[in-house]
Amino acid sequence: VSANGSVVLSEVVGTIKLKVFLSGMPELRLGLNDRVLFELTGRGKNKSVELEDVKFHQCVRLSRFDNDRTISFIPPDGDFELMSYRLNTQVKPLIWIESVIEKFSHSRVEIMVKAKGQFKKQSVANGVEIAVPVPSDADSPKFKTSIGSARYLPERNLVIWSIKSFAGGKEHLMRAHFGLPSVEKEEEEGRPPIAVRFEIPYFTVSGIQVRYMKIIEKSGYQALPWVRYITQSGGESARTP
Repeated sequence: VSANGSVVLSEVVGTIKLKVFLSGMPELRLGLNDRVLFELTGRGKNKSVELEDVKFHQCVRLSRFDNDRTISFIPPDGDFELMSYRLNTQVKPLIWIESVIEKFSHSRVEIMVKAKGQFKKQSVANGVEIAVPVPSDADSPKFKTSIGSARYLPERNLVIWSIKSFAGGKEHLMRAHFGLPSVEKEEEEGRPPIAVRFEIPYFTVSGIQVRYMKIIEKSGYQALPWVRYITQSGGESARTP
């Protein structure tokens, strides 16, 4: 996000990971809301996603996927990454950051950061960390937060604002006050962007859906598939004005 609030670059990079506890070597088939598959089968484009740069685990039968977009495989035991993909789509930042920096007579600086959750109200972002760069010669830090806590890391010239749980649709504020011997030095160095890290369980920003997971076995094989969606921040950053 640029300093004037416009989204400069956004994309979604995703993976599908499996944890397998199956006896024998049954064949599995995974169904997604793949746009190409929907068009091939006449379902249209509603609620489908266009997957790009798809990469599969070696157990997937690539010829079958190339032929009719079926994801068919005999999985190894335990944890593994079945596939990765990319969506080249415009996505608004899930936690929107605005900042204001005020300097006073070359002796102190105050930084105000506002964070807003731009995702569904019933969802919650966990482990939120907002890293705010500060001048290298800052000292005497004081903080005030509407939620969570802030700490100063002088060796990295950062303030880390930590929020354990951030509900969708909510706004929160953090104010930081520093003594600042030389404002001019900071201006010459320039400012790195504010970086944001978080994780939202049971939420998918890509819109990808697991439609089914089938076990292809003639003997009436019994198993229970379980799906969990999770969204993690990548390199979300916001330039300061």
